Amino acid sequence: MRARIHSWDLSTGVDGPGTRFVLFLSGCPLRCLYCANPDTWHMRDGRETTVDEVMARIEKYRAFITAAGGGVTVTGGEPLLQSAFTGEVLRRCKQAGLHTALDTSGLLGARAGDELLSDTDLVLLDIKSFDVKTYRRLTGGDLAPTLDFATRLDRLGIPMWIRYVLVPGWTDQPESIAGLARFVAGLGSVDRVDVLPFHKLGAAKYDALGVPFPLRETPVPGPDLIERVRARFRAHGVPAY
Repeated sequence: MRARIHSWDLSTGVDGPGTRFVLFLSGCPLRCLYCANPDTWHMRDGRETTVDEVMARIEKYRAFITAAGGGVTVTGGEPLLQSAFTGEVLRRCKQAGLHTALDTSGLLGARAGDELLSDTDLVLLDIKSFDVKTYRRLTGGDLAPTLDFATRLDRLGIPMWIRYVLVPGWTDQPESIAGLARFVAGLGSVDRVDVLPFHKLGAAKYDALGVPFPLRETPVPGPDLIERVRARFRAHGVPAY
């Protein structure tokens, strides 16, 4: 089985528990204004590879990531754009005794079959806004499929980390955050919310691609705003970091 991948990396922190082998697949149906990886948008720009090749590379780091309490995270782009390949990688990792995580916007959640999800120990679900109009302007996509996917994951009892990128002037509206906090609080399988501050580290990639970076002039959030947003989630009983 073949797919197009962008790259891989080792990380600690926001990609799941412990030290992770993170596989970046190419291709994404969304065009988030704050996207830090515009070089993952198109599948044609990825490198074709096989599941066996991916597993051989993971095996090289298996002892290290296991000792560090980590595992494997499949991300993108949008990994469910190549759902068959993603499912096979997750299955093989699960068979190998590795903790598995799927990082997704949830837009293509319908492509994640129950078999794929049964091999997924954790879903990192990006909910980019809880306001329908803001979500459309920010991403070019629809919010409903993501919320449907979250509800389905909760019904299946699959642990979730919700990821929320905080962008001043876009995703800092108190009413929208409160609505998301209430929604998340009603999902029993959500372990935490990660409030991720907007940054401009991907600006050079836009320049290299000759693509305008829409939020170049948008300020990054300060520590006080970040803590206020985290506090709003915590006020609804949701652990937020």
